[in-house]
Amino acid sequence: MRIGIDIMGGDFAPLEALKGCLDATKTFPEVELVLFGDEAEVNKAYQAIGVEPGTLQLVHCPETIGMAEHPTKALSQKKMSSISVGFHYLKEKQIDAFIGAGNTGAMMVGSIFSVKPIEGVFRPTITSILPKADGSIGLLLDVGANADCKPDVLYQFGLLGSLFARHVYKIDNPKVGLLNIGEEPGKGNLATQATFNLMQDTTEYNFIGNVEGRDLFDSKVDVIVCDGFTGNIVLKACETMYYNLKKRQIKDEFLDRFNYENYGGTPILGVNAPVIIGHGISKANSFVNMIRLAKEVVETGLIEKIKSSF
Repeated sequence: MRIGIDIMGGDFAPLEALKGCLDATKTFPEVELVLFGDEAEVNKAYQAIGVEPGTLQLVHCPETIGMAEHPTKALSQKKMSSISVGFHYLKEKQIDAFIGAGNTGAMMVGSIFSVKPIEGVFRPTITSILPKADGSIGLLLDVGANADCKPDVLYQFGLLGSLFARHVYKIDNPKVGLLNIGEEPGKGNLATQATFNLMQDTTEYNFIGNVEGRDLFDSKVDVIVCDGFTGNIVLKACETMYYNLKKRQIKDEFLDRFNYENYGGTPILGVNAPVIIGHGISKANSFVNMIRLAKEVVETGLIEKIKSSF
């Protein structure tokens, strides 16, 4: 298995990304890592951590797409960027998965224009882990890729999230809920009301009805569906609460499970190859867990299972 990494992606790249990749080679010796990035910058990172340059395979990419650059424009203008070249390798099947913690928009656009959405998928989506009070985990999607969603798109998010939860996280017959302002069928705005009507008769996944914000962290539901506007607000609110409580030196096992580094990143669900997006502030441990997630997505054949379902 060959996994590609945008070594220039993220606020602490390439140093932290390289540290994570070197750690991952010890944890997953069966995985071959292919780094995409500027050779001079990567060699400086090798020297900073006292490792011989060239330890891992590197594809030299002289250009880098910055975090604030316009995704589509940057991809079209910077053909030799680490993201562009990485997606070329993925499209040509020279790597089995591609990972990046840089410009999220560029990773999303790159996946859509290179490996393309799976036939039948209206919009690819990204997820976030929801730690549960009983020690299990759940999923929230979308969390920012699709701010405005029509009911048929939200319906598909339920199927994509259910497949991901079942095959990668081994949740048997995952319970899918629609995030709303009340449990009753008539609650919500026009989009959620119409989505509920689509979901309630489905035989493609286990829809349990509307769920509320109070249900995010309990075992009532495994997969929570919402538009990316709502999901991103929920995600950022949870992150802020975590950081504020940690600043107050509150120690709690449940609180520790909100640390994004434990999970690494999220796959882009609905495209034809495994693409993992990491947090922009990812450090070494995050990259290890991103590689772990990419490995699991490849090994479980998640992409083929999604194709079969659609």
